[in-house]
Amino acid sequence: MMKRQAWIATVITGLVALAIPIGWAWAEHVRIEVAPQPPPPSTTVIVPAPAAPTVPAVPPPAAPQMLNADHIRAQQVRADTIYANRIEADEIRGQVHQTKDVKIGDTRGEIKAPDVAASIIYADEITANTVIAQHVYVRDLRRR
Repeated sequence: MMKRQAWIATVITGLVALAIPIGWAWAEHVRIEVAPQPPPPSTTVIVPAPAAPTVPAVPPPAAPQMLNADHIRAQQVRADTIYANRIEADEIRGQVHQTKDVKIGDTRGEIKAPDVAASIIYADEITANTVIAQHVYVRDLRRR
């Protein structure tokens, strides 16, 4: 009986060993096809709308090179350099040189405006909220 069981086990093992390669050979009818996929959203190209035609802005009127005045009253006074005998302002931005040697030449008239701008300003007296200049040469400086 032992021989018979060994012989059956050998036959079953042999059949299994033959069945595996036959199963692989018969799997030829299975085909895997890959369909092309759309690109991922991160590579989507977004084309911006064409820009609206631009209208050239009108440039502001050019500031005068030099301004002479007896008295300037303004909210803001701007210049590269200011020479004044007296400045009364809430805020002064720039390098202030307080000296007794400020000499103002011929100054005539009074200027009242919200904003005064020039390259160089010569004034006997300036009253403003804000004075902005790279260099301010002044004899008497008072903060409001």
